[in-house]
Amino acid sequence: MIRLAVDGMGGDNAPAEIVKGTLMALEKFDNIEITLFGDKEKMAPYLKAHPRLEVVHTPYFLEMGEKDPIKQYRTHKEASMFMAMQHVKDGKAEAVVSAGPTQALVVGGHFIIRRMPAMKRVAICPVIPSYDGRGRLLLDSGANVEFKPEHLLDFAVYATIMAEKVLKRDKPTLGLINIGTEDGKGRDFDKETFALLKASSDVNFVGNIEPKEVFTTEADILLSDGFTANIVMKTMEGTAKGMGMLLKREIKATFLSKIGALFMKKALYKFKKSLDASEIGGALIMGLDGVVIKAQGASQAYGFYNGIRQAKEMVEANVISLVSEVLSKKEVSEE
Repeated sequence: MIRLAVDGMGGDNAPAEIVKGTLMALEKFDNIEITLFGDKEKMAPYLKAHPRLEVVHTPYFLEMGEKDPIKQYRTHKEASMFMAMQHVKDGKAEAVVSAGPTQALVVGGHFIIRRMPAMKRVAICPVIPSYDGRGRLLLDSGANVEFKPEHLLDFAVYATIMAEKVLKRDKPTLGLINIGTEDGKGRDFDKETFALLKASSDVNFVGNIEPKEVFTTEADILLSDGFTANIVMKTMEGTAKGMGMLLKREIKATFLSKIGALFMKKALYKFKKSLDASEIGGALIMGLDGVVIKAQGASQAYGFYNGIRQAKEMVEANVISLVSEVLSKKEVSEE
């Protein structure tokens, strides 16, 4: 049985959508047990008794606009997010899922769950939409702004194992986000990272990838520093939203376009679904000694359910142990 800890009070739509998504996951998967942390009184209208659900009460939680998560950790360890993470640290669960503030989740990961011994940094790794519908891993999407090239190599190894074991990609490929596809492009940092990736036998590196290729590339993993990848991710989100608004405007523009939209209803639904973040669920906080999934802050029930699904799949694939084994061997060989 896979044991999961859920922050019931994190997110813009907590606790209603979080509780509903949790119950949805329990009905869908018969191999998970969930401990839900939050205010029982506030969650009560949405809760239903379930043999594999335990509710732990705490009246404290983190607001989405939290500015000082380190202070909150030091003064409010009883917050639902931190209690859920402590549950994992104490060995009572294998993964935690929260839609709460990202930086608080990163802070809690550092102070409570801690980094894997073989990882010197953490990264945020979401699955982003792709033209073929299979999705791509994008990292680091904002955990850190500055890295050393060797940190990105560690992330590349981790993401390769995740793509193979969780996304079921055969010999997953990896590209480095850069301003041009030619060798030697970019900052000194990019050039050094390129050289390390090219020399590594642990990743299948296919070279530089320009941001314009992010949605259509065949590479399974897209790698960069937290500043660059975060801009790429938010640009994709904004473009998708803008395209949807333009499409809606044009459909409403004339009577004939409205009639045409009726005939294209199925295609338009598939178009919307292919760009819908709720189909993915959330992002892995990569590099911690436990599975931590950051669900979308605006998650509805279905989106949060998919975050729980992600956590379950990460535990089932035993990704953290596999990554530790590969990176430990790499360190030995380098010595």
